[in-house]
Amino acid sequence: MKHWPKKQLGELLKVQNGFAFKSELFNDQCKGLPLIRIRDLARGFSKTFYNGEHDSEFEVKNGDFLIGMDGEFRCYRWKGGKALLNQRVCRLHNFNPELSASYVFYGINAHLRIIEDTTAFVTVKHLSSKQIASIEMPVPPLAEQERIVKLLCEADDLRKLRNQSDSRSEALIPALFFEMFGDPLKNTSRSPILPLAEVVDFGSGATPSKDNPTFWNGRTPWVSPKDMKPEEITDAEDHVSAAAFEESNLNLFPKDTVLIVVRGMILAHTVPIRLCRVPAAINQDMKALLPKIPIEPEFLRWSLQTQHAKLLNHVSTAGHGTKKLDSDRLREVTIPIPPLALQREFVQRVAVIRELAAIQAISRSRLEALFQSLLHCAFNDVMILSNNNKV
Repeated sequence: MKHWPKKQLGELLKVQNGFAFKSELFNDQCKGLPLIRIRDLARGFSKTFYNGEHDSEFEVKNGDFLIGMDGEFRCYRWKGGKALLNQRVCRLHNFNPELSASYVFYGINAHLRIIEDTTAFVTVKHLSSKQIASIEMPVPPLAEQERIVKLLCEADDLRKLRNQSDSRSEALIPALFFEMFGDPLKNTSRSPILPLAEVVDFGSGATPSKDNPTFWNGRTPWVSPKDMKPEEITDAEDHVSAAAFEESNLNLFPKDTVLIVVRGMILAHTVPIRLCRVPAAINQDMKALLPKIPIEPEFLRWSLQTQHAKLLNHVSTAGHGTKKLDSDRLREVTIPIPPLALQREFVQRVAVIRELAAIQAISRSRLEALFQSLLHCAFNDVMILSNNNKV
């Protein structure tokens, strides 16, 4: 690789800090201009507005490159229209004619990750405009920059197309459920309707004593809300031993049990419902749904999942701000009970969708590896941190 001359970003562009706008003039009634805060960068729009006088110097437009100065250090292209640059957000602008803005965008993100990984912090990591300006970047001829950007853009576009396809795939199972069984809230399929209390028993969980390490050296998964991110549970972060079952109020639930979170801050945004594909124990913030009538677990899971908005409405705030799903209301939730043969057909078609998702995951992994390889070739060998950029 040819080693192009390096220059500090401060020599090639301006790093503009945001302004401390008066908080008493903030509003959420769309009065004035949107105010860009750190949390708005990834989503690309703001729900907070500023209704007051301001200097046009702090007006942001689509395509501007913005960096959050606290927490996660990333550079984003703004896409939320005309807005105001708030404090703790900075903008890269006034680019030197010999520098492609898109070239900087790809290179700086690779470098910001290095700064983030090496920044000490107590609660939140902080970044300064001086650190950004001190970043040294190779400056090949403009034509070479544009060639690098073209390659990276093509790889990035492939990643975005893959993500769009994945999003559509995620919607296939709910769509299939509605196609086969109708809306469970309206019972458009005319199936028999039963409250959940007549369909399942609710199995409880517990937490063995953390003071006894022998309880936590076993092989049985102990599922807690933090393990409920995958679509299907095949393992857990923690595992318990036979001694934990003997000495604690633990139950072992069979393979293919539907699990639901009923307590915890996670309920502020979602009600996780998952199918556990292995025998497991659970903690006290969850319930296991144990069928009392013949029913396919996959069908049971999606009967509840398609009523997610209704379940979320049953979440309230208990003591110390803890979120809790009302047990009585949960037992009253009704689900359709179609013929078992139709439930099994649904399960078979879901399995096909999951196979497709697995193939897509491999494709996504390969595209990500390609993109990272291109970044490495373009910037890794020639991008360094200057001596005065240590944190």
